[in-house]
Amino acid sequence: KKNHREKMDTIVLWTKVILAVFPAAIIGILFDDWLNEHFYNPPVVAAMLIIYGILFIIIENRNKRSRRRPMNDLSRLSYGMALGIGVFQILALIPGTSRSGATILGGILLGCSRTVAAEFSFFLGIPTMFGASALKIFKFLKDGNAFDFQGTVILLTGTIVSFIVSIIAIRFLMNYIKRNDFTVFGWYRIVLGIILIGYWLIQL
Repeated sequence: KKNHREKMDTIVLWTKVILAVFPAAIIGILFDDWLNEHFYNPPVVAAMLIIYGILFIIIENRNKRSRRRPMNDLSRLSYGMALGIGVFQILALIPGTSRSGATILGGILLGCSRTVAAEFSFFLGIPTMFGASALKIFKFLKDGNAFDFQGTVILLTGTIVSFIVSIIAIRFLMNYIKRNDFTVFGWYRIVLGIILIGYWLIQL
């Protein structure tokens, strides 16, 4: 059972998480259709894979040379840093950008340790994924569509499964980066982006 201090720390943490959700939520609601129309294509996805792969490698190399001591206590994450990480989450609205990757990189650039950035990204992902699903459902209904019983079951099943898989994936990523850096992940994104470009060119 949590004591009073632990309960207050939990409330403060989720207040910071909700604050960090707002930037991407506002931009997503206003420009979701426009972003999908202009950026949801193979060249953009491939470019984002490669660009963020390069950024992962650059930032990791910079951190190895840096003498600055990062903030390594999640409870010390300020509201300003939380909001800053939320701003970085806006980048994830562009297809091919990893949401957790963007927020973790943002946290590191703002002075967090890799572990604290990953932990906050994990908590931030929970309301973000729920919100994104709710937005898709709202737009589906707004377009005059309706759910029958079978469609509702399929939607709920898909939502629950995707949420669980996302949580597991983020958990795996968080545990991985506690022991390793992002260099391998950066090269993986670069290679995947190159493969996607090659596949797209073949299809032309």
